[in-house]
Amino acid sequence: MIKIVTIIGARPQIIKAAALSRAIKTHFSDKIKEIIVHTGQHYDENMSQVFFDELGIPAPDYNLNVGSGSHGKQTATMIVGIEEILEKEKPNAIVLYGDTNSTLAGGIAASKIHIPVVHIEAGLRSFNKAMPEEVNRIMCDHVSTLLFSPTKTGYDNLVKEGFKTDNKGPYSANNPKIYQCGDVMYDNSLFFSKVAESKTDILRKYNLSSGKFILATIHRNNNTDDPIRLNALFNSLYTICVNDNVDVVLPLHPRTAKMLQTNLNEELYNNIKANSHFHILPPASFLEMIALEKNCKIVMTDSGGVQKEAFYFEKPCVILRPETEWVELVECGTAIITDADGSKILDAYKALTTKSGMSFPKLYGNGAAAEFICAEMLKHL
Repeated sequence: MIKIVTIIGARPQIIKAAALSRAIKTHFSDKIKEIIVHTGQHYDENMSQVFFDELGIPAPDYNLNVGSGSHGKQTATMIVGIEEILEKEKPNAIVLYGDTNSTLAGGIAASKIHIPVVHIEAGLRSFNKAMPEEVNRIMCDHVSTLLFSPTKTGYDNLVKEGFKTDNKGPYSANNPKIYQCGDVMYDNSLFFSKVAESKTDILRKYNLSSGKFILATIHRNNNTDDPIRLNALFNSLYTICVNDNVDVVLPLHPRTAKMLQTNLNEELYNNIKANSHFHILPPASFLEMIALEKNCKIVMTDSGGVQKEAFYFEKPCVILRPETEWVELVECGTAIITDADGSKILDAYKALTTKSGMSFPKLYGNGAAAEFICAEMLKHL
């Protein structure tokens, strides 16, 4: 029996952890003991607790209740709390997801006391170090022992950074093992897609017709905190809504909700509120998001995770950022990067909604990435 400490803190990590917890419960319950630590990085009830309840994730064994704060303060508080838990639990490894401050804190805390780091979603790169997430993911990768990349692109990025493909065990931070294993989020999307149909009525609630609405999400700081960018994004969505006579559905991150009132042009804000086809919703649960993704016409987002989920459900995607970690989506022609450029957004929307013969190849594995990760941890920890 090996013991792992799983660190989660932000909404996407909570969802990703469901795949690993499910694999452990179903196939490895007598071989892997999982201790779950919730840092509390996302502390809004709708952004956190609902996912534990809805996805059947075991209740956290520890909750650090860190809450919001500057990057330095938040990360430092997490490091202290995680280190204390690691010293107490003495696990075989710490499991980290993605690129948040929780990921960085876990990587620093574990590596300093020589506990192996398992990084899920290793190798992803935007090549923009102005993004806090880019710094977090690079630093975590370079203290990890087992690195699981969801894509060939991520695997190749690690090789370019000096990770060797032919290392022999035993593995350590000085002698790491890298994998291309598929995406745990693809595991989840397959598993929960049927559940979503029976457990949510979000389409009926907002009178949405399948294939007749745009699903949009906007939450990144550089979009929400910059009035010029925020106005460009919302003006584009409003223009499409009016000109194309199409519904826009926008589940709103709490941060964005606050910024609309202060950063959005007053006339635009009033027009959006008065338009019955522009739906600003509370934060959607994971199952609600799956239902919206499965039934929308197109996705427009600055979220990395939602870009991929759009692809899983064979929906085109407008990427409202200057770059993406999921370059394969752009390369296969199902997504277009527009940043917050209004004319590019309108052009991309038109191009993707009129394009025929769009192909969605199987880029993200076979839906069993979490089982593979568990088996490899058992071999090498």
